[in-house]
Amino acid sequence: MHIFFSVGEPSGDQHAAHLIQELRRRAPGLRVSGFGGPQMEAAGCSLLFPLTTMAVMGVFRVIPMIWKFYGLYRQAREYLQRHQPDLVVLVDFPGFNWWIASAAKRAGIPVVYYLPPQLWAWAPWRIWRVRKYVDLVLSGLTFETDWYAERKIPVLYVGHPFFDEIAEHRLDEAFCREWTSAKAPTVALLPGSRTHEVSGNWPVIVEVARRLHQRHPDVNFLVANYREKQRGECSNYLQKHAPELPVTCFVGKTSEIIELADCALMVSGSVSLELLARRTPAAVLYQCNWPTYILGRLLVTCRYMSLPNLIARRQIMPEYVCVGDPEAVVRQLVVDLDTWLSQPAALEHARTELGELRERIHSTGATGRVAGLLLERLQPAEVADRIAA
Repeated sequence: MHIFFSVGEPSGDQHAAHLIQELRRRAPGLRVSGFGGPQMEAAGCSLLFPLTTMAVMGVFRVIPMIWKFYGLYRQAREYLQRHQPDLVVLVDFPGFNWWIASAAKRAGIPVVYYLPPQLWAWAPWRIWRVRKYVDLVLSGLTFETDWYAERKIPVLYVGHPFFDEIAEHRLDEAFCREWTSAKAPTVALLPGSRTHEVSGNWPVIVEVARRLHQRHPDVNFLVANYREKQRGECSNYLQKHAPELPVTCFVGKTSEIIELADCALMVSGSVSLELLARRTPAAVLYQCNWPTYILGRLLVTCRYMSLPNLIARRQIMPEYVCVGDPEAVVRQLVVDLDTWLSQPAALEHARTELGELRERIHSTGATGRVAGLLLERLQPAEVADRIAA
């Protein structure tokens, strides 16, 4: 048996890696190949290319890379024709993954979309691509499942793997004790997983931290970086522009930092689900240029960025798009964070709202359910016998 994965986001790399581990545990002889990231490779996936290194957002960032993406599409098309995997599994990253889906269908290979693109929020007119190229959607959200089903798309609800990963992750108790013992307010700074996000948003985040520190001199700022290189860039910027701030950068401590924090300032991304799961109030920032902003206003049907707000259909995490001069956004972010740090009732209200939303969508077991469904498509009789036993 052979499954080909196409995964372009760092968070997707994490979800796919857990799925690959579970698949290989249940089917030790399974062959896994595709595009993805380092966690997938460590889990046993033979990578054709580290696609997560090309994770960017915004059409104007994609355009300069279009020939590289086209070359990867041709590589995938030839690989699928030659090796004929039994199944192609796509995880998020819709722009490029539509190309992979079309190549798979041309090769006669079934396509499963795990954690599909949020068409219901951003681009409902693109549903035709799902009808044309995808055999089955595996959705992590109940209302998303209903949305696809109403449009006659084969879809199954499996739950979101983030909740599995949070439940399984053992927090570093020594780290938590160290920072809890400080008995000072803690603000988590989450500058994003993509390098261009970190570079674009970090100066704004630091300015917010500077002004917040003036109001709360005892506050600790803990930074959750995704890669060591990004941690170095953040630390270097701090040394040059804000050496007086009590900011400490870490890699591999995202869960601990979110758990410890009274509140957070984050760049919009899938980490918002962990903030939701841990009931940590957050203000959401995303910086973009004017052409991207204008194009987004023309094409995007939903006004929210963060997944909790999209799910709630209202703003339970205050969020801001920063275009051009960041001053107005900086001032508002400082007000939001200051309110949570200064007013315990406001902080508890925000936690309660997050907790209520979490109860609506929280479920575990997604990775195991998806592994079982994929193997059932590959070997239905054998899997059915095993389940019956």
